[in-house]
Amino acid sequence: MRIRHWQDVASFSLGVWLVVCPFALGFSEAALWITIVLGLSVILLAVEGFLIPSYLEEWGEILFGLALLAVPWTVGYEVSATINSMVSGALVILFAVSELMTDRDFITWWHDRWHHTAN
Repeated sequence: MRIRHWQDVASFSLGVWLVVCPFALGFSEAALWITIVLGLSVILLAVEGFLIPSYLEEWGEILFGLALLAVPWTVGYEVSATINSMVSGALVILFAVSELMTDRDFITWWHDRWHHTAN
């Protein structure tokens, strides 16, 4: 296993934080389980990035980051859970977008797909 991007390690670490933080910060029942599930999902995609490097897991991380941003407002988290979810969601998205912008496979695909000249 060769780690190609530091962002995968950062996402993995953030996923571990999301699994641990509900207990450390004392989240309520709904916030506790939702945060754990989203944290495990981020971990799963980061591990997938370690084992089968491609740019596709970043799109999943972006979706989970958006979920972390949206869920406090739809479920009604307490203040500490809301702040944690918003910061974590923004970081997950930031790491994923940062990795996409440095991934050669994605850059090649993007260039071929959108900058292709018509003949």
